[in-house]
Amino acid sequence: MKEQESATADNPLSKALKSKRPVLADFGRGTCIPCKMMQPILEKLQKEYAGKAEVLIIDVGEYAALARKYKIMMIPTQIFFDPSGKEVYRHQGFMPEQDIIAQLKKMGVE
Repeated sequence: MKEQESATADNPLSKALKSKRPVLADFGRGTCIPCKMMQPILEKLQKEYAGKAEVLIIDVGEYAALARKYKIMMIPTQIFFDPSGKEVYRHQGFMPEQDIIAQLKKMGVE
């Protein structure tokens, strides 16, 4: 049941997309080295951009159906969504903090 629900409304990404704020969804797994390297960066950005943008860490093991829905082929993959929920940018692999910030700024997040 959880597998099926994770691709529908009962997941962190669906909830974030309803926030009407830009969203960064990082799809990864705790066992992946680049994913582990991204975790502290993403946690820092979650705090810095609280109330301005949603920054999510999505475990592809826990949310496999969601990973399939967004056609995640490698991890980590970062997907940026505009406030309307439309995908505007996708990056695969480790993404440096300054590149994430630059993309968020392009999307109007200060």
